[in-house]
Amino acid sequence: MVAQLMCSQGMLMPEKQQRVLEYEAAGASDQGRTRKSNEDFYGLSLNNREGACNFVVCDGMGGAAAGEVASRMAVEAMLHAMSDGPLTRESFQHAVDKANHSVHRSAEQDPTRAGMGTTLVAMATRGDHAWVAHVGDSRCYRFRECRLERLTHDHSLVDEQVRLGQLTQAQAETSPMRNVITRAVGTQDEVDADVIEFVVAADDLYLLASDGLMREVDDASIAGILGDASNLEETCAQLIRTANEAGGRDNITCVLVRAR
Repeated sequence: MVAQLMCSQGMLMPEKQQRVLEYEAAGASDQGRTRKSNEDFYGLSLNNREGACNFVVCDGMGGAAAGEVASRMAVEAMLHAMSDGPLTRESFQHAVDKANHSVHRSAEQDPTRAGMGTTLVAMATRGDHAWVAHVGDSRCYRFRECRLERLTHDHSLVDEQVRLGQLTQAQAETSPMRNVITRAVGTQDEVDADVIEFVVAADDLYLLASDGLMREVDDASIAGILGDASNLEETCAQLIRTANEAGGRDNITCVLVRAR
């Protein structure tokens, strides 16, 4: 899905002449207006000196406080694994495996946490190279040259029906099954993450978010907010405020990453 925002653009740089990129980031999480607790969790690690930056957003699920436990454990396990040695597509999947094992083992050992799990979207940068891994319906978007592009496909029942042509996007947004996900971290012994790899351009802006944001704010509105993103902390707050004003029916978490 792509949302187009009309705005002025500077002159394009000539092709090639690779630049050394640095990153700035901010994150925020909010309980929303109707939930009694916040089961979302996020983490970020900026290390521009060594060119290694890592970002994770998780949306937990489970009885009692199990969802909060699952999301926190997954974020902490991912950040630790992503910082351990060189990063490749395979090592990124291995980091998701470690997060999955951590959550699943905790659920097996504690009956009060049985069935807990979490969605996950993670981004790692190494210089101008980046990877995104995701499980579930938390998403990653790229805002480049005034154009918002969704980089991930939800592991959800309705998103898969849309891809198969069984539902329109409009029908999916109002479906009573829209919250049914088909993959989660920690609910099974193993989980497959979707991993993509790409080159980052200077001035790219990336958004990692839980579904509490997208449920309330459409892509065109998100593009409009990101188009005015001079301060990342303020922009995170604006995204959350907009979601709450639209209903705030779920926890809302977003992380913004900008390349310079």
